[in-house]
Amino acid sequence: MSEIVEEKSDSSHRNKAQGVTISPTQQMISSGTGALMTSFLMTPMDVVKIRLQAQAKPAAFSKGHCFLYCNGLMDHLCTCVNGLSPSSQWYKRPSQFKGTFDAMLKIARYEGITSLWSGLPPTLVMAIPATVIYFTAYEQLKAFFSDIDLISRTAQPMVAGSLARVWAATCISPIEMVRTKVQSQQLTYTQVLQAVQGMVRANGVLSLWRGLGPTLLRDVPFSAVYWSSYESMKSHVLRTSGRSNLHFHEAFTAGAVGGTLAAFCTLPFDVIKTRRQIDIGEIELIGNRKETTATWKLIHKIYKTEGLNALFTGLFPRLVKVAPSCAIMISSYEFFKRFFAVQNEGGGESSAIPSHSFHSPSFRVEKGFSPSGSSPGDQESHIPIIAFMSQTQSTDTQSVSHGDTDRKTPGS
Repeated sequence: MSEIVEEKSDSSHRNKAQGVTISPTQQMISSGTGALMTSFLMTPMDVVKIRLQAQAKPAAFSKGHCFLYCNGLMDHLCTCVNGLSPSSQWYKRPSQFKGTFDAMLKIARYEGITSLWSGLPPTLVMAIPATVIYFTAYEQLKAFFSDIDLISRTAQPMVAGSLARVWAATCISPIEMVRTKVQSQQLTYTQVLQAVQGMVRANGVLSLWRGLGPTLLRDVPFSAVYWSSYESMKSHVLRTSGRSNLHFHEAFTAGAVGGTLAAFCTLPFDVIKTRRQIDIGEIELIGNRKETTATWKLIHKIYKTEGLNALFTGLFPRLVKVAPSCAIMISSYEFFKRFFAVQNEGGGESSAIPSHSFHSPSFRVEKGFSPSGSSPGDQESHIPIIAFMSQTQSTDTQSVSHGDTDRKTPGS
């Protein structure tokens, strides 16, 4: 009986030590809410950007071309269809803007303020599920790696972020293909199903994931750099302050800095991904035949014909879009995670962590708590671990009440 009690208590300690203080469902709600906030705040900026681009280069937005639309979370391939439907020609409305703020004011004044969110509904169909999958997978993978202790704690955010991005992009890629077909060809749901079936028969099941390669080429390194830098900054703040949670402005700043570093490091991958995704769209969805879109051939062509600087074009616009998007997303996500943790504590749910269990790293070392697989004397982990004590305290109380003073649980 003693062994069973000890095993249960030790398992509970390990689960809480992973830092997963809320349920997966609550993680999904937190990430989905953050995705909504990011989309609503960042979409007007991209609408204005596309309208300015269409004004400067009208030929690039004519039939037979594609462009990328981003709501602050994901890039979406859009086809230029020359007014086949009202929802697909918002980027071609006649206007004359002098700059970003002038465009924003004139669009809101003459076309209605809702025009600043043109194109948002169809992109949310993918952006929110992709973000929910991505953030939830990241949290679960990070907890899993922390539990099995196979890789160093410093590398855990990098590996978890990369794998989570691969999983999210793979799940969403077929939906992106179908959505783009619906927008470009104005198909009914029955026609979409027939088109997908025909595509699978002609080119195989893998044709549904066409274009996934260039997406992963940019997004996987981005996730690796972003989560590594963000978790490092988060760990440093918590370690020096002795707190267990970031304040909103701290999460916002760490997210912006992490997004900036990741955007800068992966800019060449973004240039290649954008060009190849547009080429694939114009070949597969519109029928505008171009040259080969093989990734490495495209890299060689850009380097040979345009030089190395071409791989770093658009740095400032990318930073302007990515940094605030990452900041809004992660700070909202952290805020709602903490909100649910407090609610769980107040409601007495089994997944809650009592407020007295949030201790600083120095306190945990003094009391004998340490990460799985290490001793109190080992070097402190760079990723904050939450000590969990309530289980052992309740077990000790039960043992004393039954007169069994010889049985001791871990941490007692």
